[in-house]
Amino acid sequence: MTEVEVLELLVSPSHRLAGRPSDGPSADPSDERVTRVEVRRTLGLVGDRYHARPAHRNAAVTLMAAEGLPPGADLRHTRRNVLLRGVDIDAYVGATIALGCGTGPVEFAVNRPARPCAWMDVTIGPGAHRALRGRGGVRCTPLSDGVLTVGPATFRVVSRAETMS
Repeated sequence: MTEVEVLELLVSPSHRLAGRPSDGPSADPSDERVTRVEVRRTLGLVGDRYHARPAHRNAAVTLMAAEGLPPGADLRHTRRNVLLRGVDIDAYVGATIALGCGTGPVEFAVNRPARPCAWMDVTIGPGAHRALRGRGGVRCTPLSDGVLTVGPATFRVVSRAETMS
C-alpha cells in the first residue's frame, strides 16, 4: 500500500470542451471542483456528465497524476476527475487498483490511457497537448461504491494484467 494524496476532484455536469478548440470552451457555470464525491459501481461519479451513460461505462472516471501537469494547470484544464500526487497512475493500465480516502477503498479497473487532445493547447497553453502524451491520465470503471475526498489517501494494486511488468 502506498500513501498518496488526492489533490483535486472534479465533477462536471456538462461537457464544456466540445466542438473545435479554436472556438474555445463553453461558459463555465462555476468551479466544478469538489472536496467529496460519491462513486457508484459501474456508473461513475454522482453528478458527473458521464455518470450512468452506457457509452462511457469503461471510461466513467479519469485519474491523473499531478506530477505530469505543467505548473498552474488543474483539473478544470484537463477535464479529468481525480488528481493524485505520489503515484504514476499512467503505469497501471490493465490493473485493478484501490483508492482509499473516504469511507473505505474504492476499486477501479484501469482500462486505458486518457489521451490528451488539442484542447490542452487552449486550456493549458501552447505545447501542452504534446507535453501530456503518455501522462494524460487513465480512464477507469469503478468496481465498488464509495466516497472519494480531497486529502491523504492510500493506493493499492489489487491485481495486474498478465502483460504488465
